Amino acid sequence: MTDRTHRTLQDPPAPSGPRPADAPADAPADAPAAAGVSRRRLLGTAGATGLVLGAAGAAAGYAAEPAGAAPLTSLGADRAMFHGKHQPGITEGLQARGHLVAFDLTAGAGRPEAAALLRRWSATAERLMAGEPAASGDTDVARDAGPSSLTITFGFGRAFFDRTGLTKRRPAALDPLPAFSSDRLDKARSDGDLWVQIGADDALVAFHALRAIQKEAGGAARVRWQMNGFNRSPGATAHPMTARNLMGQVDGTRNPKPADADFDRRIFVPADGDPAWMANGSYVVVRRIRMLLDDWEKLSLPQQENVIGRRKSDGAPLGGSGESAEMDLEKTGADGTFVVPVNAHARITRPDQNGGAAMLRRPFSYHDGFDGRGEPDAGLLFVCWQADPLRGFVPVQRKLDRGDALSPFVRHEASGLFAVPGGAAKGEYVGQRLLEG
Repeated sequence: MTDRTHRTLQDPPAPSGPRPADAPADAPADAPAAAGVSRRRLLGTAGATGLVLGAAGAAAGYAAEPAGAAPLTSLGADRAMFHGKHQPGITEGLQARGHLVAFDLTAGAGRPEAAALLRRWSATAERLMAGEPAASGDTDVARDAGPSSLTITFGFGRAFFDRTGLTKRRPAALDPLPAFSSDRLDKARSDGDLWVQIGADDALVAFHALRAIQKEAGGAARVRWQMNGFNRSPGATAHPMTARNLMGQVDGTRNPKPADADFDRRIFVPADGDPAWMANGSYVVVRRIRMLLDDWEKLSLPQQENVIGRRKSDGAPLGGSGESAEMDLEKTGADGTFVVPVNAHARITRPDQNGGAAMLRRPFSYHDGFDGRGEPDAGLLFVCWQADPLRGFVPVQRKLDRGDALSPFVRHEASGLFAVPGGAAKGEYVGQRLLEG
């Protein structure tokens, strides 16, 4: 799915180096860039050589890189691959900027229109992820940038199958999620026929993709809701580390890793799974979780750590020696109480406390200003992946619903569940096996 310059989930960022952005994945670091016209060549990096935009470059809107010009930085050059066994945007490392957007098919749009739309979207995603402009009507927003780890991921909501006459091919895993006590869901910002996730390490590259996808929807689909998120930028810390959320907590310590022996079984539908069109795909639960930061920040540091069950400074479990230390659920203090409280968030969410339930969390933080009381409308765009939400998200959320110490400080305000098919082979578009099968 990714070339060797791209970070996978929780891997350290690739070191900076002279490898050109256009070099093949197996090319040596000092391989020369191929000749041609590409957004991946930074016009600005050639300033020291006195480069001026020639007539050919001006006509195309993108500048050819002369011999000896400096390559893109590693952040701009990182590229994810569109075609592959799985769709991009699932196992890659957290990206600095994200957009989540859901569409509803318009009145009169059915299976043919949906197939044409996914064909357009897939072609656009392939070009943009390669660092190329959109095929037509490009806005030039990302003109000077490289791919910047851009990923574009597509999924189908429950209602999509009714609108396209494919109800009989709808997976049972798309049954509606149960209601939870912490839900305060806004239906207008939940669900949708089609879902698109866009992530990149550059804000303009991400917006450029969002605008291109929205324009390509044409008359076939309209935006139902859209949310913007962010994470820490690559290289912002002295060494690679697990991300923090807006509560200041290290978030994602126990995330499954692609190197785990059971990773694929937990996260992806098997190649011989049911339905067949979902082979190598995954199911994503999307939740807009508002953090009640004014209330949270009134807690003392020890109180916050007891709510989570981990030290705020380094993410270590209470009573443990480091972030990766195993949490000792039986350890007690001098007063005889558990060091990790029985209702601590980290204790409740452990897979071994939920029948082995696990999900791959790949969230974004969000901040949408301040409400009428001056409180921040901020929190987490929770995005989690699993082979079956009834064995992943649902049992964990039910457990949290029964007594999580974090519950008084969060509010679930939007929700969606989408089937994300496997990656498209070369020459295919995403969802082709469903729409043309």
